[in-house]
Amino acid sequence: LQFGKGSPRGFWAREGRWFAHAGEAAGILLSAGPESPHRFQEVWSKASHILSSPWNGPAPDVPSPAPRFFGGFAFREDHTPDPVWSEFPLARFVLPELELMGSDGGGILTLRKLLPPGEDPAKCGREMDARLRAVRDALDSSVRSEESRDPRELPTRAEPMRETWDDAIHRALSGVEEGTVSKVVMARVLVVGSGAAGDPVEVALALWRANSASHVFLFEPVAGQALLGAAPETVATVEGNRFRATAVAGSISSGSTESERAALAHRLLESEKERWEHRVSVEDMMDRLQGVSEEVRAQEEPHVLTLPSIQHLETVMEATLLPGTTVLSVLEGLHPTPAVCGHPRDRALELILKEEPFQRGWYAGPVGWFDGEGNGVFVPALRSALWRGGEWRLFAGAGIVRGSDPAQEWEETRIKFQPVLRALSEAGQANQGGGGSR
Repeated sequence: LQFGKGSPRGFWAREGRWFAHAGEAAGILLSAGPESPHRFQEVWSKASHILSSPWNGPAPDVPSPAPRFFGGFAFREDHTPDPVWSEFPLARFVLPELELMGSDGGGILTLRKLLPPGEDPAKCGREMDARLRAVRDALDSSVRSEESRDPRELPTRAEPMRETWDDAIHRALSGVEEGTVSKVVMARVLVVGSGAAGDPVEVALALWRANSASHVFLFEPVAGQALLGAAPETVATVEGNRFRATAVAGSISSGSTESERAALAHRLLESEKERWEHRVSVEDMMDRLQGVSEEVRAQEEPHVLTLPSIQHLETVMEATLLPGTTVLSVLEGLHPTPAVCGHPRDRALELILKEEPFQRGWYAGPVGWFDGEGNGVFVPALRSALWRGGEWRLFAGAGIVRGSDPAQEWEETRIKFQPVLRALSEAGQANQGGGGSR
């Protein structure tokens, strides 16, 4: 990732398995337009075209992993980016030039290039082999310089928002009481200024070290603008005809001791409000999977997912997909789930657009990867932050249902800011204090 600084970069990890990539052999970019309602199909069509030409050159010494596109989608299908999200349009994916796929046991370094018309495949193969060996030797011989990353006092933009938040939550609760929505997810932003440009790679790696049980991601499509986060759930994992996802909804603090954590987990499992909120997400996802699956299964009872700062109710879902179904076609039906939007979907989207004083952009949109066979992994861009021009914008949301309290939901979002704030502190790019928010 440091080797590729200045070019498109990305990092996708959970526990000891990860992908790191740099450069761009090919790209897909969608802006809002007539195809917007079919953006998932459009991305699949463009990717299929890019991968349609066969490689007729010499076989590599090591079988190469399947080509993967990395990137994501905006939260809304009518997304037209404001300046803050200028490099994150409706959808954006890269087929990396360099990809390192790794685990605790080692990794595979792959170089890819689109063969120009008329170029000799054998000649191109020799040039790529020489380039790949040069990159490998450079990585093997490089000695990483350890820069000072002591936490330091950096400006935090303080803009009063608590009253605005309370008003928005009360209006959302009015919608719940009137029956317009049964749940709506409201989010807020914390803006952390930085006196130095910094490097989002350091923040992403710090986030991974502290949150290895989450799905940690970094996507930097152009130098200087990046999105990263640590999502607690997967919205779609597809391998062949097998589908898997986790519904995560309902939250409580992790506490500071083992006994406190266990007591809080028990309270979460016994909470009628939190279990109802969770059940809405599970049932909605199960219903939407019916159209693309032969069989759908889910755990009968949720269990507690314990993360460093917060605990959630979690249910694992699996399905056997119909022939021809890809991870993108599944996403088209599932996104946005009640866990990131609300229920019913259309009315919750209307309320979010009306009440949230900022553009979500890619926050809570699906990010991840897919290959030419339709396999892939996508997570919602949660516990996330946008890095742009040395400024960090952190996002966090909370599900509003009957019985929600604005003060408690404010506290829940404060807890959800902590993973990125701590990673910023460890990377030496922000202090953990500073309560200003926006």
